[in-house]
Amino acid sequence: MMVLGIETSCDDTGAAVFNGSRLLSNIVSTQLVHRNFGGIVPELASRCHIRLILPVIEQALKEARVERKSLEGIAVTSGPGLAGSLLVGLCVAKGMSLSLGIPFIGVNHLEAHIWALRLSHPDIEPPLVALVASGGHTQLVRVSEWGRYEVLGRTRDDAAGEAYDKVGKLLGLGFPGGPAIEKMAAQGNPKAIPFPRALGGDTLDFSFSGLKTAVLNHTLSLSPEELSAGLADITASFQAAVVDVLVRKTLSAAKQGRIHCIGLAGGVALNGVLRDRMAADASPMGIRVLWPDPSLCSDNAAMVACTGHHYLSSGLSSPWSLAPDPSLNL
Repeated sequence: MMVLGIETSCDDTGAAVFNGSRLLSNIVSTQLVHRNFGGIVPELASRCHIRLILPVIEQALKEARVERKSLEGIAVTSGPGLAGSLLVGLCVAKGMSLSLGIPFIGVNHLEAHIWALRLSHPDIEPPLVALVASGGHTQLVRVSEWGRYEVLGRTRDDAAGEAYDKVGKLLGLGFPGGPAIEKMAAQGNPKAIPFPRALGGDTLDFSFSGLKTAVLNHTLSLSPEELSAGLADITASFQAAVVDVLVRKTLSAAKQGRIHCIGLAGGVALNGVLRDRMAADASPMGIRVLWPDPSLCSDNAAMVACTGHHYLSSGLSSPWSLAPDPSLNL
């Protein structure tokens, strides 16, 4: 079944074509304008999607060497995300569905991140524990089978990626903060500053707002010269705190569920320190750790097309009344 995937949940405009066995194209246009503001501006994001969505779809079809009339279904992110951004993708998907006479289906963005694991590792089979960590979400999910999930823990405030972005902005490293902090942290001592690790004990929930505040308070205690000289140690210590919490809770979830496979998904899965630490700590426990190809970690339409294909090929589809749901749960 030839499926077009459309992703517009935040600031990345994506389109991809998936035929059930092979990804034929995966185009992503990232909106650089938000770097001028140190974060995503929702109104600008939706306006950019309006301008970019049709050219991105045409490029995806061209790269896949597929004509519109050959499409058999459309998958589109319907939530969670920014309301205006979601609306753009959903309206385009409905319009194409109507004009081509083919079904469309709304896809949960968080579920799509989990399916990105299967795109990169076709042999992966449940049960597994997925850590979905990005700028907007941090969740631990038990995947009992494809399409069946149990949320084991989630952030109570900031997401891990959001904490990276806010600390990056605080330290003057720009937006997005993740890549810049990881690069700077490589030069520092991760044990230099004892930043807090919130929500210890048995809970699998996360909290990163206190860590962000601790970084702020530490920087306010320094002179400009001390801050500049200690930037590498600050970023390394901050990153160590985030990674410690993510690794400890993910391994705890796998151990509690007697699960021997962990999948990292979402933009934070691009972090090399997190991947290396998770794999190193999981190995003695006999736990396999996997993550998607880098192109499938951040927001993309390939994961949406793959998820939608699973449901569309089973005869499922969404009604015309489907509306964007910014707070959609997994």
